[in-house]
Amino acid sequence: MKRVNNEKGFTLVEIAIVLVIIGLLLGGVLKGQQLIANAKIKSLVNHANGLAAAVYAYQDRYKALPGDDPRAQTNLPMASGGCQAANLVNGNGNGQIGEYWAAAEHLACAGLITGTYNGTNQYITSPYSTNVIIYYETVQGKTGNDIRYYNLPADVAQAFDSALDDGVFNTGVIRASAAYTAGTVIASTAFYY
Repeated sequence: MKRVNNEKGFTLVEIAIVLVIIGLLLGGVLKGQQLIANAKIKSLVNHANGLAAAVYAYQDRYKALPGDDPRAQTNLPMASGGCQAANLVNGNGNGQIGEYWAAAEHLACAGLITGTYNGTNQYITSPYSTNVIIYYETVQGKTGNDIRYYNLPADVAQAFDSALDDGVFNTGVIRASAAYTAGTVIASTAFYY
């Protein structure tokens, strides 16, 4: 008597092909997430460099820093960039940006950044939807005018630091308010341009 075997299953080759396909899909998803993260960090670096360029352009055009310009009310056109004459303030010309909201407003009125900044809307927004100011301050022992980013994830702050500086939170031109610890948020990351 002849026995017929009707059991059907997958061969090792078929299982191997399925596993390879799953691996490729997972690899593509993970690589895509990394590409998105890298693009956002590059956007943050470009944002910081753009703000620094705006400050330099303002300084070149008006011979004063935005937010510190003692002739801002005279220099800046009130009808452009959402400027409001009642809120535009003159600085004291001491080389220190003392009113961060005034720095943003001066840059906007000069047409160097977009947005309306008037003491009520005080912050520039970063690519991470966090607040940004341009200000004179001391962070981790470094004093000067800087561009400060609030509440960046630690890995983002460190990547930002590495892209523009040395990757160490308390040295160089990028200073963070705390060490870059995975899973934490850095309250303040300052770029001394």
